[in-house]
Amino acid sequence: MEIRTIGVVGAGQMGSGIAQVAAQAGYQVVLVDVAESFLERGLSAIRRSLGKFLEKGKLTQEAHDEALGRIRTSLVLGDLGEADLIVEAIVEDEGEKRRLFERLGSLAKPEAILATNTSSIPITALARHSGRPERFIGMHFFNPVPLMGLVEVIRGELTSEPTREVVVGVARRMGKTPLEVQDYPGFVSNRLLMPMINEAVEALREGVASKEAIDGVMRLGMNHPMGPLELADFIGLDTCLAIMEVLHRGFGDDKYRPSPLLRRMVQAGLLGRKTGRGFYAYDEKGNRLA
Repeated sequence: MEIRTIGVVGAGQMGSGIAQVAAQAGYQVVLVDVAESFLERGLSAIRRSLGKFLEKGKLTQEAHDEALGRIRTSLVLGDLGEADLIVEAIVEDEGEKRRLFERLGSLAKPEAILATNTSSIPITALARHSGRPERFIGMHFFNPVPLMGLVEVIRGELTSEPTREVVVGVARRMGKTPLEVQDYPGFVSNRLLMPMINEAVEALREGVASKEAIDGVMRLGMNHPMGPLELADFIGLDTCLAIMEVLHRGFGDDKYRPSPLLRRMVQAGLLGRKTGRGFYAYDEKGNRLA
């Protein structure tokens, strides 16, 4: 099956990034969200990202303009009816995703592939609600999508081999390295990353060290580009909590129990960069304040 048009549902950080790399790869893109303000914010992020590539000489003016020209936005889910591949990039909530895929399964053309950008929810559980489990797959991109090279490709129990082959080819055309992993909660990336972040939150709660010291140990001692608490702010504490809850529920093991401090911060609306405050404070552009 040849992929010409890619639909993306959700114009947030991940969805706008997926739309950008798809357009840069030469695909026609339909970006859908529930409000015009969300779409405009997503397009603004795409323009900024492409603009930086242009300034750095990584993109010609022609390629810049062509990529932007391949993206159209819509508030109507039905406008994805002719898409060959639809990638879901909405909130990390299994109920919301299930309801979306029930609708997408009904409106997408029969041969279309449905993919989820979930970072933790089992693919087989979502595929059943799409009505087309053989044409359903996980495509887990990483943030920021235009810069990160990995896509975790996760087959559900009934995902067909042709579906896998098509999606692997799409990821490679986008300039990504597709790595195939099995359908377990958290896959590989978040099964390893989130418990580390959660343990850093617990260390902070227990008073083992300050947030600056915890992050400094991992940056300077382990050569991580940013510490786990700063990374949690970047990802979003609500997303971190949601993933930990998926791991805890999926494995039934208390080693994945979310830190009470993480839960309290989410309840307080301290979600990280997107709210201006998490473990650290941020300005309106997302820059960390001293």
